[in-house]
Amino acid sequence: MTGLLGRKSVLVTGCTPGGIGYAVAKEFYQRGYHVIATARRPELLEEFRRQGMDAIALDVTDATSIKTCRQEVRKLVDGRLDILINNAGRGLTMPATDINLDDARDVYETNVFGVMAMVSAFVDLIIPAQGLIINVASISALIPYVFGSVYASSKAALASYSRTLRTELRPFGVRVQVVMAGTVKSNIGAASSSKLPQSSLYQCAKHLYEARLGFSQKKTSNPMSTEVFAYKLVDNALRPEVNLFWRNWFGRSDWFYYGGMSTLLHKLSLFGEWMLDFVMYRRFGMHELETIVQDRRR
Repeated sequence: MTGLLGRKSVLVTGCTPGGIGYAVAKEFYQRGYHVIATARRPELLEEFRRQGMDAIALDVTDATSIKTCRQEVRKLVDGRLDILINNAGRGLTMPATDINLDDARDVYETNVFGVMAMVSAFVDLIIPAQGLIINVASISALIPYVFGSVYASSKAALASYSRTLRTELRPFGVRVQVVMAGTVKSNIGAASSSKLPQSSLYQCAKHLYEARLGFSQKKTSNPMSTEVFAYKLVDNALRPEVNLFWRNWFGRSDWFYYGGMSTLLHKLSLFGEWMLDFVMYRRFGMHELETIVQDRRR
């Protein structure tokens, strides 16, 4: 049996209401899946249970929490998990020269090591189902994301890890998909803001830093709604994967780009680093900062 009453099962991390994981869990449930939603705060789980889903408290940075979650999931799905979606993430907005290493480590613990731990813990449940692992990365991994070096580099690490993971798990019939997410209307933007240190090189252009805060949630970044994002993710996840030659035309591809600005930035990346450097330098006002610095030197 696969999942509850023969339904296919999906485990989603990071299902805090208002975020991507919450919308993804609901979309899978609407399509008849046995959904197991997780969140760090236990009080958030009751809403999922009221809607008919299973819900488990999970902190992907805590080995004991992962072990307990795995034990519960194994019982719920009878030893076969069809889909694991590693969505839980943490953001950080801070100039690269002002990074607090403890904050940076927290980001990597969730965005990189948390995913690695989840895959290691659940892969023996996914292999019997010849299932699918979906890792939610970010288009920021491809661009010079001003004041977002920690977050962007963590997502780049996740993308690289996922690329190798796909190759290593292919002999076992397990697929790995990467979502290079663009801007999405969610709660991560509000949770990733920090105060610019007084000693920062960028105090002379503090307004540029402040304008960058919450960038992914602003109208100018054209954020996609979580509902639309979830629909696209689930739709593509459920498409069959066919022969490599035909995959990009008729089957499920390995990488997806959706969310605000994701397709545009992906296309710009094909022109090379110079194009991304030029666009991002202007977009985030670094040319203005350059003028301020030059004026101060005179």
